[in-house]
Amino acid sequence: MKAKDMREKSAADLLELEKSLAKDAFQARFKNFTARLDDTSSLRKSRRDIARVKTILRERAKAAPAAEAPAKAPAAAKAPKAAKAAATTSAPAKKKASAKKASEASK
Repeated sequence: MKAKDMREKSAADLLELEKSLAKDAFQARFKNFTARLDDTSSLRKSRRDIARVKTILRERAKAAPAAEAPAKAPAAAKAPKAAKAAATTSAPAKKKASAKKASEASK
C-alpha cells in the first residue's frame, strides 16, 4: 500500500491496519519457517508496510504536541550535557582521593 493512500486514513483506521498487517506478517513468517511460503518477498513487503503505518502515526503524534510547547525542547537538551560534564570531572578526583587515602593507610 502506498503512503499517500495511508495518509488519507484516520488514526483509528491506521491502528487497525497496523494490527492486521502485523498478523499477516506473523503468518507469513510462520509459513516461511515451515517451508509453505511461495512468495518470500511478501515478508519484506509486509515489514515495510508496517513501518509506513508506524511512521505516519508517529508523524501525526509529533505534529500535535509540537505546536503546544516548542520552548521546552532546548532546555531539556542542555540538562544531560551539564550532568555528563559534572560526572566526568568528578570521577578522576574521586580516584585520586581514594588513592591518597590508601597510601596514607599503608604508612
